[in-house]
Amino acid sequence: MDFLPKKFTDTLSGLPGMDLAAFLRIHEAGEKITSLRINPNKLQDEQAVQKVLQSLTETTVSRVPWSQYGYYLPVRPSFTFDPFFHAGAYYVQEASSMFVEQVMRHVCDLDAPLKVLDLCAAPGGKSTLLQSIISADSVLVSNEVIKSRAALLGDNISKWGAANVVVTNNDPRDFGRLPGYFDVMVVDAPCSGSGLFRREPEAVEEWSPENVMLCSQRQQRILADVWNTLKENGILIYATCSYSRQEDEEIMEWIQDNFSVENIAIPVSEDWHIVKTTAGPQQGEGYRFYPDKVKGEGFFITCFRKTSGDEYSTKKQRDSITPVAKKEQEKVAQWLKNTDNLFMMDHQGEVLIFPENMASVVSLLQQHLYLRKAGVKAGQLAAKELIPDHQLAMSNMIRDTIPQVTLTREQSLRYLRKEDPEVTTDVKGWALMKYEGMALGWAKILPNRINNYYPKELRILKEV
Repeated sequence: MDFLPKKFTDTLSGLPGMDLAAFLRIHEAGEKITSLRINPNKLQDEQAVQKVLQSLTETTVSRVPWSQYGYYLPVRPSFTFDPFFHAGAYYVQEASSMFVEQVMRHVCDLDAPLKVLDLCAAPGGKSTLLQSIISADSVLVSNEVIKSRAALLGDNISKWGAANVVVTNNDPRDFGRLPGYFDVMVVDAPCSGSGLFRREPEAVEEWSPENVMLCSQRQQRILADVWNTLKENGILIYATCSYSRQEDEEIMEWIQDNFSVENIAIPVSEDWHIVKTTAGPQQGEGYRFYPDKVKGEGFFITCFRKTSGDEYSTKKQRDSITPVAKKEQEKVAQWLKNTDNLFMMDHQGEVLIFPENMASVVSLLQQHLYLRKAGVKAGQLAAKELIPDHQLAMSNMIRDTIPQVTLTREQSLRYLRKEDPEVTTDVKGWALMKYEGMALGWAKILPNRINNYYPKELRILKEV
């Protein structure tokens, strides 16, 4: 093997289920697996799903077996030049990591109102997956400690279009201020990344035994810092994209040694070729994904239930959020399908919208954490109107009577470059730019020009 160093491959011998010869062959072959997960918020019937998939490939697609919404593509298209991608119709996600869905479906009542924390969430693959399967009454908190990555996370959550998500930019230890608060905690921990070497060969240069140990210590610190935020009987899902025992089985053992937990075994079909592994005196079960066995990259996941702990008391909670004044609410309401069970929050002249039952959550989180995004930003309140925000365009909240302009693929790409889409229309004023029925963003149509309001930071920079 040219690009996998011996000091790395030596660590693979003896790993559970490892077939080293097959593992090395699959890396040498350099095959690239492309998978995506469709957005059920926006593609609500099979016809809509097939229209999007057929726009990406003329060949028959296959399903990711452990995901309701996951598909494999035979070749990787240029997603940058697909308007459906920018409309949030799907998320390009590595197939192995979609197994989080299988775990959630087995261990949680997904019809119940859950408070879910995705602790290391950027760029947003697992968060968009979690949002797709939890109930509308649930709340997802997606956190990222690195500021630049938190911005990307916020953009991807906005594109997904859901209102029941809060994006935070905090160190894991900050969540200690909320003891016993979350029902589910997903920790896809920062790791040495060896599971992605086939997809990202350049990452091999950063691998070393010393870095593996540093990652293992960091993983323990993160789990220790955040442990008390999980309530009694709460669920911890721990995952890495590393093959190293120190980051996988040894962390499982460390969890069982240091916390009151019970491991939860997840049903795995033999046809999936996922390798079961065990660790610790309790023989807790974890799951290894090898690229020579599964159609996906390297991945590890395990699941525990917390058997003792606190439940957060909200008795002393004070209200810290300001509702939009009633006379201003009409400016917002005229953009929306309906306002039933919605809370409109005034944040420095901007209107944030989220489900009414989420107001107390946002109020509490705002007192203890740095919130980068909460719900859907509807827009800026001006003297006579609401100036709509891109987040509103990406949501499913807009009423059908809002003026719309249908763009061709070429016009859509011009719009997404923040150029004049060069469209002729009788529409005047604010209009929703759409491609194949899916919203791309706002434009304001004036008598002699079109003002393109697509966010500058999201625009396409490449040429076809």
